[in-house]
Amino acid sequence: MEIKYQSTRNKSIEMSASMAIVQGISEDGGLFVPNSFPKLDKSLTELSKMDYRDVAYEVMKLFFTDFTEEELRKCIENAYDSKFDTEEIAPLSYVKDSYYLELFHGKTIAFKDMALSILPHLMTTSAKKNQINEEIVILTATSGDTGKAALAGFADVEGCKIVVFYPKGGVSRIQERQMLTQKGQNVKVVGIRGNFDDAQTGVKKIFADEAFKAELKNKGYRLSSANSINIGRLIPQVAYYVFAYTRLVKEGKIRDGEPINFTVPTGNFGNILAGFYAMKIGVPVGKLICASNENKVLFDFFETGVYDRNRDFILTTSPSMDILISSNLERLIYEIAGEDDKKCKELMASLSSTGKYEVTEEMKKACADFVGGYATEEEVLEHIHQVYEETGYVMDTHTAVASTVYDRYRKSTQDLTVNVIVSTASPYKFTRSVMEAIEGKKENEDDFALIDRLSELSGIPVPNAVEEIRNAEILHHTVCDKEEMEKEVADFLK
Repeated sequence: MEIKYQSTRNKSIEMSASMAIVQGISEDGGLFVPNSFPKLDKSLTELSKMDYRDVAYEVMKLFFTDFTEEELRKCIENAYDSKFDTEEIAPLSYVKDSYYLELFHGKTIAFKDMALSILPHLMTTSAKKNQINEEIVILTATSGDTGKAALAGFADVEGCKIVVFYPKGGVSRIQERQMLTQKGQNVKVVGIRGNFDDAQTGVKKIFADEAFKAELKNKGYRLSSANSINIGRLIPQVAYYVFAYTRLVKEGKIRDGEPINFTVPTGNFGNILAGFYAMKIGVPVGKLICASNENKVLFDFFETGVYDRNRDFILTTSPSMDILISSNLERLIYEIAGEDDKKCKELMASLSSTGKYEVTEEMKKACADFVGGYATEEEVLEHIHQVYEETGYVMDTHTAVASTVYDRYRKSTQDLTVNVIVSTASPYKFTRSVMEAIEGKKENEDDFALIDRLSELSGIPVPNAVEEIRNAEILHHTVCDKEEMEKEVADFLK
């Protein structure tokens, strides 16, 4: 069955998977969603006998139906190779009452590697399939991790250029250094004076500027995106939910068909949405526990049915979740509205004009698979300390948000369903916050001195992703106001 992709705001806009990947975002500002959900055509027991690459193929072939087996397998082989420091690609660690799905064993030590290792290959294959001759220009806003993973994925890829915008002062020092030291003739990194929502809104505005896009087209360029608004980034994330379930089956921890819960640290809603898509194709999921930090716009939405970004923006120790406009929630809104594109468009227009919208009671009931929770800064740091003291396991601040929320959920509901916490980053990416949590004091040492001490404490070698930036030269120095983002893109392409 061929799966087509349609806009959440106008379902008459429909195209193949490969064209949706190249385009990134629909011309009407909507996000591409599958016109129907396929089902896994192998049992979870059969999948449990496969490695990560084969499971990824079995998932992606269902959604990317205009790719040949040879094309898709080649993309997967190129993506999930020696860039990952473990043969398993996404191993599970059991700590206390949960399994931690470690998605930080890739080149940039964050979960974004799982999708951004493959997106450049999907993108270039898609362009060839559709006889697209223009150079593809990737525009991406990042709250920290997407930026480096996208830069690493697209650096020096023929036929592509990439511009990454990040909030200056709104990411960790290691995250920033990873981006600013990125080599490649086709890459540009820009800090903006503002927060992540400003960066994300600015990128969306560029995509919506028809005159600018026409001007670029005349010069041989075509815009696309590497954010999780691109379906080519979202679908590869579905694979690791399927893989996690099948590992538990393989190890005899659950029976095939037994539901499990996933607890996901959530900002832009793409990661947890991939879990929802995994459920739609046949993974038995009990609850998707949506864990927020103090920017708890998603927690409030699941509690009340009102999405309201009109609130103070809080800078936390989990900066990749410091988001008030969760772009991928639009895809869930489309689903719970019964695929009503007019309703979805109306709610998104309300978000744009008033900063808020309210779903119907029926739509709120359709969110029953989700449970919201949030953790304060104090709770997160205390949790990192406590888990380290009790088990020796070190987690980053984002994973700690999820772990804290799950602890509270388990105690309040007495739900003893097997739980997987989606661990999204290495503690080395947020060393200062992690060390301050473990040692219970403000750290004054240099970041790399702290990194060495964390290695001593944890017994885990410093990852290559950190070692390679220790003495690397800063190559990107551009900082601009949010109103100047389009100009920066134009200047780069000159």
